[in-house]
Amino acid sequence: MKKWGKKKISILVGVCILMYFIIGAMGPFFIPKKVSEEYINNFNTEDFYGSSNSVDRAMILETNQSAWDERLRMLDKAKERIILSTFDMRDGESTKDILSVILAKANEGVQVKILVDGFNGPLRMSNNPLFHAISSHPNIEVKMYNPVNILFPWKTQGRMHDKYIIVDDLGYILGGRNSFDYFIGEFEAKSKSFDREVLVYNGANGDKDAKESSLFQLEEYFNRVWNSDESKMFFDSESLAEKEKVKDKVGFLKERYTYLKEEWPKLFEEYSYESTTVPTKKITLLSNDIHVYGKEPKVFYSLVQLMKDAKKQVVVHSPYAVFDDYMLELLQQVGSSVEDFQMVINSVENGDNFFASSDYLRNKKKIVEIGAELFEYDGGTSYHAKSLTIDDNISVVGSFNFDLRSTYVDTELMLVVNSEELTSQLRGYMEGYEKDCRRVIDEKNYEVPEHLEIAKVEPVKRFLWWFVGLVMQPFRILV
Repeated sequence: MKKWGKKKISILVGVCILMYFIIGAMGPFFIPKKVSEEYINNFNTEDFYGSSNSVDRAMILETNQSAWDERLRMLDKAKERIILSTFDMRDGESTKDILSVILAKANEGVQVKILVDGFNGPLRMSNNPLFHAISSHPNIEVKMYNPVNILFPWKTQGRMHDKYIIVDDLGYILGGRNSFDYFIGEFEAKSKSFDREVLVYNGANGDKDAKESSLFQLEEYFNRVWNSDESKMFFDSESLAEKEKVKDKVGFLKERYTYLKEEWPKLFEEYSYESTTVPTKKITLLSNDIHVYGKEPKVFYSLVQLMKDAKKQVVVHSPYAVFDDYMLELLQQVGSSVEDFQMVINSVENGDNFFASSDYLRNKKKIVEIGAELFEYDGGTSYHAKSLTIDDNISVVGSFNFDLRSTYVDTELMLVVNSEELTSQLRGYMEGYEKDCRRVIDEKNYEVPEHLEIAKVEPVKRFLWWFVGLVMQPFRILV
């Protein structure tokens, strides 16, 4: 009896600890926030349009190879400062290449700040001398946003989902790519994903009009996150540089930089961004709040208002579709007001997010009813890009997934670009994916192009989708 009593107490304690973590993690998000009246009253879709060309020029970085090329090219142009912010940075070939350039620039006196989310950062970087070689350099600072502490579960879910690089006043890259081989370059990796970014070139860099660039909207946002109480230093002791493993990595990165310059010399030469970018009339940064608790759905609300203003067409590409009643209601307003409203997401067979797929299948009927022409991408590789076009003159690219987590939980950035040339460029890329989509007719039926071969899924996995979709309903705001 005594043993049975101790066992019951142990089970009870275990259940209490588990509930503490579950309730604590969910606590800030049980009641979704609403957009404040102040934000609504100050929002005006006309503010996103310009009457003449701005100082900013832009181009879409569509391929993983272009993401690698343009990172190395732009980073090597740095003379004063580099800012790199990412949700997830992992060791790999592309990361070594990027860090080798960053280290070379730091050795030249460039001031570098790297900000990584505090869930993936400590997990991937803490015990790796490659990252110690970077953080121990006197001209490089590395911080983690909201490092996970399981003693405070109510803070564990507020993650920084932003991804961008800023170089001097020259330009920046912003989009949905994390910093590792899954998204950057054409290196061998266990898996791959297609994604998308915008490169923005400040055509007035070095001139008196440079401050007119949207670059400074992004840098102001970065400084708020960097200087917030949630951002903590990561191994900033210069004594780390004296460890043999760290010295070896420093030497390796120096050699890597020399190798890159020899093998890809054009990336390190003088370069005209004027010739590869297109003009823009205005670029505006949209962001969620930067604290770690429940967010007002500012990015989602803003995107919907812009979409509702469309004269002819709205096309949305998102990896996932996970909506609550508020989001469904606003998207239905888009469907009612826009003649041609299309949405493209990964099919559950093609996607790489098991929980999002489970929720989509459970709530698919509601999504079909919003009034959008719904397509599922079946190209064989997960499509991770978050983009939309409005008519022929607004392009939007960034980190925001059309799901609950991006809407209410994480920091997110979307760049709204008023440019007919860039929108035409983006639509061309988007149409390339749309050719490999099947059209959703209703909850169970599709119109499938002849060339598409839909991946087969075992009955066990389909059951798990159903089961997880059911069980996750109370926690779906975290999906």
